Amino acid sequence: MVHFSKAFGRSLKALNIQLLHEQYKRALKKEKYIVRLIQVIILLSFLGLWEFASSNRWVDPLIFSAPSKVWHLFIEKWSDGTLMLHVNITLFETVLGFIIGTLLGTIIAAILWWSPFFSKVADPYLVVLNAMPKVALGPILIVAMGPGMTSIITMGAIISVIISTIVIYTAFTEVDTNYVKVLQTFNANRAQIFKEAILPASFPTIISTLKVNVGLSWVGVIVGEFLVSAKGLGYLIIYGFQVFNFNLVFLALMIIAVFATIMYQLVEFVERKLVKKSR
Repeated sequence: MVHFSKAFGRSLKALNIQLLHEQYKRALKKEKYIVRLIQVIILLSFLGLWEFASSNRWVDPLIFSAPSKVWHLFIEKWSDGTLMLHVNITLFETVLGFIIGTLLGTIIAAILWWSPFFSKVADPYLVVLNAMPKVALGPILIVAMGPGMTSIITMGAIISVIISTIVIYTAFTEVDTNYVKVLQTFNANRAQIFKEAILPASFPTIISTLKVNVGLSWVGVIVGEFLVSAKGLGYLIIYGFQVFNFNLVFLALMIIAVFATIMYQLVEFVERKLVKKSR
């Protein structure tokens, strides 16, 4: 009898825990839907207010345009195929600059971790390079590499490589030393310590750096296209300013916002997959 009561009690306890877990998951799902709904309402309210203010001339429609005008221009440019050409060029340059900047930053950070002596030598130069506005290097890159896609991609990479190096190297040095000591007791060499402890423990920081680099890469490429390109979304923005076509400027800005958000969401997707795999 006592045995039956204990078994029944354990089953009831397990059932309650499962029920609480299901309630918790439903609450999280509900909160997620509410957040998305509020975000959509804010966006629609902003667009509606913008359209209303422009049509009633609360703001100058020549300078601030209106969502309906931007939409009509989008349909026009999409139909004649010119928009896709500019989007494809900027997207290619940004993704390549993003990948190169992040990879190069991670490799330099690994080299600095590998050689404490080299990290001491490089420390003041990293500080200076990080403080320097990388956009100012644009004209030099154009002269050195020529007015083409290479200099624009380099701008996209160079604007993120220093901050990536500093942040990831700091994460490498802040890994719990007990992990390293445990591996050293098993005679692990420096490469094995890096592979088994330092790199896995720094994945959250590397993912965070990727999120920052999404925005930085877009900034570098758009500035590069301002300076030198005859194609791309940066070119459309500067061309729109020159001919006072602000519908074109806002169209380019909106497309940049959409694709930057998609890139950010992709990084978050990768982060969720890595976190799920590590559990």
